[in-house]
Amino acid sequence: MKAEIEYLELEENKEWNDLIEKVITKCFEIENMNDFKLYISVTLTNPENIRKLNKQYRDIDKETDVLSFPIFEKDEIANLKKLEYEEALGDIVVSIERVKQQAVEYGHSFERELSYMLVHGFYHLMGEDHIKEEDKVIMRSKEENVLEQLNIVRE
Repeated sequence: MKAEIEYLELEENKEWNDLIEKVITKCFEIENMNDFKLYISVTLTNPENIRKLNKQYRDIDKETDVLSFPIFEKDEIANLKKLEYEEALGDIVVSIERVKQQAVEYGHSFERELSYMLVHGFYHLMGEDHIKEEDKVIMRSKEENVLEQLNIVRE
């Protein structure tokens, strides 16, 4: 298993679990990290909890859709292949309410929006960012590649 899934004040959903595992596994595969002893902690929660986390860790007192908490620096990741014991690459926290809202807003499926949040979070854990336009182009390209390979496309 590449994803350790937790529900914070939400009821567990097997379909979401299956989708999360499929998406995270594909991310590891595409980045040639299948044999790394790594997993990602994924927490699904509500707007109130994600707002608290955003305030606590980023000093931003507002709700958001996804938060990523990397454990390693970008230049450390290649060396993680040598890990003897399984470790977390980092944590991704997703607001399921926001996923539902944004799926409607952007005119695509819940599956597409949740998958995008996971892939987006994964690449933040890998050290990618989208602050500068040139970095955003690289990150978006990687995200779209994963979603295309999963055949989770915009409708």
